[in-house]
Amino acid sequence: FDDVFRTMIEKMPYLAVPLINEVFHTSYPQDVPIIQLRNEHQQENGEIITDSCLKIGDKLYHIECQSTDDTTMAIRMIEYDFAVSLETKQIENGRYKIYFPHSCVLYLRGKGRKDTLGMDIIMPDGRVIKYDLPAIYVEKYTQDIIFQKKLFFLLPFYVIRYEKSREEIEKDHKKLKKLLDEYAIIARKLEYNLLDKGREAQHRYLVEVIIKIADYVFSNSEKTRKGVSRIMGGEVLELKTDKLINEIRQDVKEEVKAEVKEEVKAEVKE
Repeated sequence: FDDVFRTMIEKMPYLAVPLINEVFHTSYPQDVPIIQLRNEHQQENGEIITDSCLKIGDKLYHIECQSTDDTTMAIRMIEYDFAVSLETKQIENGRYKIYFPHSCVLYLRGKGRKDTLGMDIIMPDGRVIKYDLPAIYVEKYTQDIIFQKKLFFLLPFYVIRYEKSREEIEKDHKKLKKLLDEYAIIARKLEYNLLDKGREAQHRYLVEVIIKIADYVFSNSEKTRKGVSRIMGGEVLELKTDKLINEIRQDVKEEVKAEVKEEVKAEVKE
């Protein structure tokens, strides 16, 4: 899950823009310029690696992906945010300023009990600094809301909500059909929102990672796994990939033949 999340942030960061708008109540256009900052932050006691750190305008956004419940998440987040802020420190009139990023935790499982995480920082003089950040739960978002708000970034993780019932789905034809019908709708909506609007690369990539996560979740449920892959276009993707590989092989063969002919001609002339 973390690998898919980080790969999506790295390869298609603009998919995160509607998510940032949703979480932080901003209104960035999807083509807003984005700067990806490095995720490795070196500290004296070791390296800290965050899931994402994006800069839009003069603001930093840090989204951490979490697949399991973790009671220490607020502690980890403030550690991450402090590491990020130290790298953007500024000095004015001999006094340093650090700027904490806008941060949130994206939970892939469960619906959670709280919409925020946080902790209190007690200063030596008794002042209390409140550290709070949003907690977002993928499972709270229906497919209708996802498409309505263009939260395509959440789609690969949508299937995780079914992992607890995967054995029942595999054995019950009606439940399997209901799941596959839902993914048929998702596939059609993706085609309408992306493929029909000329965003072929984005469509292809999203389909690939949707299938990748589904294959993992249903790794022991062959009918379900194959059904989701087929409906999302897995077989078509595979055929396209095979076609591309064959075309590359053919090009290489032609190049080799041409090189051999040139070598033969050169030897004859000698």
